[in-house]
Order: sequence, then C-alpha cells, then structure tokens
Amino acid sequence: MPRIRVEPLGIEVQAPRGETVLDAVCADGYFWPVGCARTGECTNCAMEVISGVGRLSAMGRYERQNLVRQRGPRATADPRLRLACQARVEGDVVVYKRGVEPA
Repeated sequence: MPRIRVEPLGIEVQAPRGETVLDAVCADGYFWPVGCARTGECTNCAMEVISGVGRLSAMGRYERQNLVRQRGPRATADPRLRLACQARVEGDVVVYKRGVEPA
C-alpha cells in the first residue's frame, strides 16, 4: 500500500491506491485544512509535493481550472502544487502542508 508522508508534521500514513491524499490523511485521524466540501473549489487544501510528483494522478481539468481561478494563471506552472482533495495516490509521496494536525 502506498505511503504518504506529510511535512512539517512528520507523519506517515498508508493510503489505498486511488485514494485522494486528503481522504487518506483524514481517514488516519488527522485534520487537513479545507474551506469547501473537498471538491477543489476553494484550493485551501493545496500542498507542495516534495517527492513523488509522478506517483500522483495527473492533474485534471477541474483541478487546473480551480487553481488558475483561485491562485492565478501561474499556479499550474509548477507541477509540485496540487490539491490534496483531487490528487490520487498511485505510489509513495512526500508532501508539505502547514496546518495538518491530529484531529
């Protein structure tokens, strides 16, 4: 099963292949800051992928549109910026997101 490491908290959780980063981390008992119903609308769940960018699902049109709408046209220039509610785990990844904490 793939592993997700979340920095700077330093936790590691296992995730079923195909699960979103957000759902996997929350299912393991952690709070991940969001401002919508986990639909990608707010982009508050945005994270930086430190390693394993190629082990997440490809960025879809909806995720891309919302990043551009909320954060500007340059938001999609760096493939390390992803929405945790949209990025699906396909292998081990390390991500960075402030505000993740035990629920």
